[in-house]
Amino acid sequence: MRALALGGILVIGVVGCGSDDPANVEGSFTVAVTNRDNGCNIPSWTVGDSQANIPVVITQEGTAVTATVMGFTGASLNIGLGSNMFSGTIDGNDLDLDLFGTRPQMKDTCTYTLNGKIVGSVDGDTLEGRVNYTIATTTPTNPDCASIQGCLSFQEFNGTRPPT
Repeated sequence: MRALALGGILVIGVVGCGSDDPANVEGSFTVAVTNRDNGCNIPSWTVGDSQANIPVVITQEGTAVTATVMGFTGASLNIGLGSNMFSGTIDGNDLDLDLFGTRPQMKDTCTYTLNGKIVGSVDGDTLEGRVNYTIATTTPTNPDCASIQGCLSFQEFNGTRPPT
């Protein structure tokens, strides 16, 4: 999990206005993230730390969208969550993408995974938003899980792609 925080977890989220047709979000973006609240106590996460020049490749088919985080940050996501690929939809300009963690983690006797959710929007060649990280416990009745259930850590992000 340490490598995850050192690599700067990608968090994406923004509020935008929906429309009938999905925006074109496909392309290669360069993204910067800033760590905000660390409610899940992710190790080595420092509030206010930023990381820039994160490559993110987004593919789109209609309203279906996949964002693949590349480079060191993508490798860190693989280590911490078990994948570097967020999948979901675009509604108008608004993105809603999930990465359901598969890498088991432990807190005392509590087993859990870390999930990521990108909530963002696109405006032309600019992308911005927030990445939320939450915990899914595999043993929700375990008392050791009580302190981490319902937690939220998040990052704010923005990025651009070359004009088409």
